[in-house]
Amino acid sequence: MVINSNRQKMTNIITDIKKLQEETLKNLKNSKALNTVRAYKSDFEDFSLFCVKNSFNNLPSEPKIVSLYLTHLSSRDSKISTIKRRLVSIGVIHKMKGHYLDTKHPVIIENLMGIKRRKGTIQKGKKPLLINDLKILIDVINKENDPDIKKLRNKALLIIGFSGGFRRNEIVSLDIEDVEFVFEGVKITVKRSKTDQYGEGMVKAIPHFNNSLYCPVATLQKWLHISKIKKGPLFRRFLKGSVLSDKRLTDQSIALIIKNYLVKAGIDCNNYSGHSLRSGFATSAAEAGAEERSIMDMTGHKSTEMVRRYIKEANLFKNNALNKIKF
Repeated sequence: MVINSNRQKMTNIITDIKKLQEETLKNLKNSKALNTVRAYKSDFEDFSLFCVKNSFNNLPSEPKIVSLYLTHLSSRDSKISTIKRRLVSIGVIHKMKGHYLDTKHPVIIENLMGIKRRKGTIQKGKKPLLINDLKILIDVINKENDPDIKKLRNKALLIIGFSGGFRRNEIVSLDIEDVEFVFEGVKITVKRSKTDQYGEGMVKAIPHFNNSLYCPVATLQKWLHISKIKKGPLFRRFLKGSVLSDKRLTDQSIALIIKNYLVKAGIDCNNYSGHSLRSGFATSAAEAGAEERSIMDMTGHKSTEMVRRYIKEANLFKNNALNKIKF
């Protein structure tokens, strides 16, 4: 009887350990945002391909192999930001798989410093979609022969994306339940974002505009009226015949929509992306004299570094020393 009792205890312990392992695995998977994990995996796949082609072990790897990979990336004219991100991804995947990789090893760090010196660290980001650019796109949409429901979705998507300084994944993750119209305008709850991994959420307050043609509140109200959305995703895909589906838009579709209307407006679309709405808001707000903190309150930036870059860009001509010189 004692033996059976001990066996039962051992079985319970093993069962409990398995449950703990399963829960731990879930925690590890949820410690990073889904998009972040996808990016790590995508980066690591490129590293793995490099290793396969050169008969190296990819997991676990070693610093000298990683250093060779970074040199390989630099020879392909990859940006410094891309090279640094790949290094982070390789390190993270090693940790997730239970392997140690010293990403601070001198052979990696010294090589990275050499690459920076040879390539330079200046980065050319995607162009911001400024307020006047946004107005041009809205005017283009208004002249389209598309059904009103499609035009209103695209107008609401662009105007709300810009006005709230939203990230791409934040816009497409919005549900109708996140929207609350108030006397002053509309309050939109962002349940989770890139800098809010624990889902504490934030509320973006978007006021009425004087010009109803470009007013985010009025445009969003019109979109909800014509779409008759009562629950679920706020911005959805269309089926054939401009039939609205219940499927959420992808974040990639935002860039495609922006580029499509830029082309129709006769504007070179090559250096624009879905991020152009967010950077366009920040730059336009800075040009209009908005304070750093108020811009950050809307965009959700935790660090002042990027916001100050937008402000600097906005003031290149405004605070230019040459303005004081009389020719």
